[in-house]
Amino acid sequence: MKENFYVYILANKTHEVIYTGVTSDLVKRIWQHKNKIADGFTSKYNVNKLVFYEVHDNAESAIKREKNIKGWKRDWKDQLIEKENPRWDDLYESITS
Repeated sequence: MKENFYVYILANKTHEVIYTGVTSDLVKRIWQHKNKIADGFTSKYNVNKLVFYEVHDNAESAIKREKNIKGWKRDWKDQLIEKENPRWDDLYESITS
């Protein structure tokens, strides 16, 4: 079975703070963020709303894309999110059903 990798962006409730990450298990990783399983940036700033994600065929591609997005200006990240999710809805429910 082929494994997918995901680049994702989380936001806090007011969208003032965002976080970009990469994982091979999107549902599990977002659940961890939502439940503050790991100490760190997302837990400290309540960044747990999945507002964007994309699928990659391999880890190298996903990691490269994550690093690329992390280097972007905030406005570019907002535009990427709003292109797919203009209302900044929490997409977590859509990936768990």
